[in-house]
Order: sequence, then structure tokens, then C-alpha cells
Amino acid sequence: MNIFARTERLVGANGMKRIAAAKVILFGVGGVGSWCAEALVRSGISRLTLVDSDCVDETNINRQLMATTRTVGKVKVDVLRERLLEINPEADITAIRAVYSAETAASFELEQYDYILDAIDSLKDKMDLMLRASELDGTLFSALGAALKLSPDGVKVAPFDQVSGCPLGAALRKKMRREKKWPAKPFLCVYDAEVLPNLGPDMEPVPGKAVINGTLAHITGIFGFTLAGLVIQDILGKSPSEGN
Repeated sequence: MNIFARTERLVGANGMKRIAAAKVILFGVGGVGSWCAEALVRSGISRLTLVDSDCVDETNINRQLMATTRTVGKVKVDVLRERLLEINPEADITAIRAVYSAETAASFELEQYDYILDAIDSLKDKMDLMLRASELDGTLFSALGAALKLSPDGVKVAPFDQVSGCPLGAALRKKMRREKKWPAKPFLCVYDAEVLPNLGPDMEPVPGKAVINGTLAHITGIFGFTLAGLVIQDILGKSPSEGN
């Protein structure tokens, strides 16, 4: 199967080898992470670990790749892994049903990965991953808040300390300053400064979230694709491409 012919046409044979060799771990496979995972595998990433503790809920169907009326109740990482292997049966996709936290961090052996991708919702867990991953040799990319947005042209990429107008980014920096902790090295974030009000009825809260905000698939998808794009761009930028 020459499933990557169009990709190789753009990046060359050596570019494809570098993409296939990269080892990636993705935390959170919801509205942002699920699309990120799909884009990574379709681009040639063949060593990918998916981490998420949730099962598919009917409220996920509006924006999460693997969420359909047939997958409600199933474990998200398992359903997503199955889909990704249908795209590339030869890929090494590891599904871990778990919560990332300061207590569980060591179990993920982050030091073995070339890329650590953050699509976590929880503020304290997101902060811990940012701090911990920034101390390692691997490259960290993070997705900030993708809810309460409508316009697709506002999605941007900036270093964490230069993110402007994003409430989640501001909350993370405030918490870090309060606790006198800061990332050991710079890293890029995907964000959008647009913040719209919720107009519909309140939703039942879930653990780790004070408020459930409205979201749309085209925004979470752009966030996820952008996160994946940062990985591919970084891989191809590490050394000159040969054979193009």
C-alpha cells in the first residue's frame, strides 16, 4: 500500500523516514487531541501513544473524531486506536486509559518520547505536564482553550509566555507565578483569543471542570490539526531534506 505517496511527493523519502521514526505521546484525545492523532497518522507518524481516561459520551459527538452514536460508552483511546490502525495497519499505536497527573506522571516514561503533546483540560494536570515535559529533551507542544469560539481565522501559535487573550493561558501563568514555578525551556502553544458567551442551558458538571463550555468541531479540529502540524514541521526542520 502506497498510502503516503502524496506525502512523500512533498517531503521526500528522507523526510518520510524522519516522520516515521519520531516517537510521539499525546495526552487527551477529545475535541482537539482526536483530530491531532488522525493528522499525525495520516502524515506518516507510526509510533504514537494515546492517553485519556474517558469513555465516549453523547455530548462528544459534536466535535470528537471517534465519537458516534455507535461508539457511545466505549473507551476513547481504544476506539481511536482502532480507527488509526485502519488508516495505517503497520503503525505502532499504544492506547493507555489513564489520567495524567503529578502522581501518575512517572508511569508514562516521558523521557523516551521525541514529542510530548498536551491536549489536557485540567488546569493543575496541564501545568504539571508543561513543567515536567519542559525539563526533558523531547519537544513539547500544547493546545490551550478551544471552547467558546466561532471564527476559524483566530487560531494562532505562540510561545507560552507570549500567548495573549487566552483565559486558560493566563490562568496557567498566574498559577505558575503563585507557586513560583516556570517551564525550564520555551514551548509553543496553539490558542485563540476569541471568547464568546454560552447561550444555551447549563450542562451537568463533570469532574475536573467547573463549567462546561460550548464548542464547535471546526475550531477544535483546527486546533488539533495545528498541533499535528507543529510536530511535522519540527521534524522536517531538524535537518535538510534530501531527495526532494
